[in-house]
Amino acid sequence: MTTKSVSAAIQERRSIRRVKKDPNVTKEQMEQLLQKAVYAPSAFNMQSGRMMLVMDEDNEKLWSIVEEELRKVVPAEDFAATEARLAGYRNGNGTVLFFEDDATLEQMRQNAPLYAESFTNWSYEGTGILQYATWLLLEEAGLGASIQHYNPLIDEKVAAEWDIPKEWRLIAQIPFGAKDEEAAKREFLPFEDVVKII
Repeated sequence: MTTKSVSAAIQERRSIRRVKKDPNVTKEQMEQLLQKAVYAPSAFNMQSGRMMLVMDEDNEKLWSIVEEELRKVVPAEDFAATEARLAGYRNGNGTVLFFEDDATLEQMRQNAPLYAESFTNWSYEGTGILQYATWLLLEEAGLGASIQHYNPLIDEKVAAEWDIPKEWRLIAQIPFGAKDEEAAKREFLPFEDVVKII
């Protein structure tokens, strides 16, 4: 894995939907990367975000579950494109799955009833920050990634396969690996339309 600055990672990060295995990427390296991601901030420091890392055979199993569930809802005549897209995720090194711990959210609502209605929104902000931090760390390491949302379609099968606590609610998946496609060109709004300097 290579490294780049955080500024470069922010500017160069793109959705890479076709990845392949990088033989130099190890589970230990990914664990170290995720140990940095968990420092992402959350409202009230509630830390309701949860992650699960699957690699190698477990990654293939995950994307087989996605394929199996999609076959039930995608018309057969349209499935070739879906199958090709899923191969782009399955062929990578692994996937980080993101969850929110509903037990933590309920505890926060009880601890701070004045803000009870806000914790759901705050948890989505928190998981967004956690996902972005993880994505930037993957980009910083020279790996390709994208954010996918095959939940709730796969929730039950994933929970059963990996014994996920019932309080964990699946939010997103980030498949990662060596980049196997060029990032698409991206247009940005003019800075002055987005940021107001006083």
